[in-house]
Amino acid sequence: MAIELNTEYGKVNVANEVVAVIAGSAAMECYGLVGMASRKQLKDGIAELLGRENLARGVEVRLENNMIEVDLYIIVSYGTKISEVAHNIQQKVKYVLNEIIGLQVNTVNILVQGVRVSS
Repeated sequence: MAIELNTEYGKVNVANEVVAVIAGSAAMECYGLVGMASRKQLKDGIAELLGRENLARGVEVRLENNMIEVDLYIIVSYGTKISEVAHNIQQKVKYVLNEIIGLQVNTVNILVQGVRVSS
């Protein structure tokens, strides 16, 4: 399912995966984030840390009632305030999607899958 934008020049279809990659890249710039986690179930209680090439696997994009909802599955750094990291990611993702694609994002849900000690 692609997101359709109507401009003065015509229609633009943006794939959900494109939105997911942009949202994941924006989130990775935030302090306190170790990386994105897989949307799949935890394996033996340990969240799978995704590399930069797989950012879209840690993001789910839905279009409901002409409003975009984004779910980000993340792993945060030990010693950071989780609520503050989540709030910063929400603000950054919402801002970037609005500026780059021109999408009005309704909600950005953060699902913390784990905490890692940064080395």
